[in-house]
Order: sequence, then structure tokens, then C-alpha cells
Amino acid sequence: MTDHLQEQIRRLILAVNVIDGVYSRQCKEIGIKENTLTLLYALDDGMAYSQKELSEKWLIPKTTLNTIVKECVAQGYVRLEPASHNNEKTIRLTQQGHVYGQTVLAPVYQAEHQALAQTLQAYSPDFIDALETFTKELQATATRQEKSKHL
Repeated sequence: MTDHLQEQIRRLILAVNVIDGVYSRQCKEIGIKENTLTLLYALDDGMAYSQKELSEKWLIPKTTLNTIVKECVAQGYVRLEPASHNNEKTIRLTQQGHVYGQTVLAPVYQAEHQALAQTLQAYSPDFIDALETFTKELQATATRQEKSKHL
């Protein structure tokens, strides 16, 4: 691997870690667990998802997600609904959860919108496509490596 390529990877991973740190700090300021924020964020699109779908898409461990869902059900923020296609229940925000989510997510969305608006003044939206491509390629490569170790 070339030094230049390694340096580019290092810069990218550092940027990702800083992004994670920003969200972590915001969670502390808001007084919410990071994975709870992730669940509210994921459900804020108004759709219902199974725990499996959320776990796979948002990379929240199933046991962690199960705990957070139970907490959010107890607090009245989410409800479990029967799925039409299988026995697994889907998760959806309640009206109370939607209101709470909007309150909790408001400073997060505000920071994201401001940062993206400033970024788009300098770069095209193609940088998002490029980051998604890198993410998919990294995930696929890591999965192949994991599988080859088990053979």
C-alpha cells in the first residue's frame, strides 16, 4: 500500500471518528444514550422497522437494540406492531415518541444542516455518494475477510 493511499485512509477515518465524537458529545449534552438517539433518528422517517432491519442497517447490536426498544416502549416513545409478512414485530414511534424525538433531534439536525450547507458551498453532493460507496466497499471487504477466516 502506498504512503499516499494510507494517508488518505487515515484522514478519512479520523474524520469519521470526529463525526462519531460530535454525536457522542451531543448525546451527553442532551442526556440521552447514543443508541437511543440512533433509534429515534432511524424511526424519525415515519416508517416501521423490524429489530433485525434496524440492527443491520444502523449496526446496533441486537441485544443492545432490544434493551433500548424495551426502554422506549416503557417510556411510551415506541410501539411494537405485528408485521404483515412474518412473526417479527415492527417498531414505530408513537405520537409521544415523535414529539420527544423532534425535541431531542432538533439540535442534532440543526448542526447537521448547517454543516452540510457549508460543505455544499465548497463541494458537490457527489461527496455523499462517494462516502456511501467507500462504506459499502469497506463493509463488503471486511465481510469477505471475516468469512475467509472461518473457512
